Amino acid sequence: MSEVTLTTSGPPETVLDHEPAEALAALAGALEQEGAARRDAIAAAVARWPRFLDGWARLGDEGRDVIESYAAYRVGYHRGLDRLRANGWRGSGYVRWVHEPNRGFLRALAGLQRTAAEIGEGDEADRCALFLRQLDPSWPPTEPG
Repeated sequence: MSEVTLTTSGPPETVLDHEPAEALAALAGALEQEGAARRDAIAAAVARWPRFLDGWARLGDEGRDVIESYAAYRVGYHRGLDRLRANGWRGSGYVRWVHEPNRGFLRALAGLQRTAAEIGEGDEADRCALFLRQLDPSWPPTEPG
């Protein structure tokens, strides 16, 4: 029988780099709009900053139908995996909601979970739910947003 060694520090934690201030300002302005103008302004921000994770997540929130939302969340999720790897994540460890820069990725993953369930992709929805809890054991967040 092999010995298990536990560390006091736990799994590694990754915090994504901050989004460009201009992208955050464009998204904030977009979120103040209503209806189709809101969705169009979010899409314009994502087109200008295609690596903007919260932009993709918010575009998913504003999708005109479940498939459009699913697609935006999926792009945000995959772009987020790329950004996580660029920030040192190696496929395991925490990516917690408490760190503001991580929220776009986690929103995209949660949106992907919801929309996968809506379109009947139960196995994908289950994987996303498990992944969210592995990334942040306190999921779902108690903070607004």
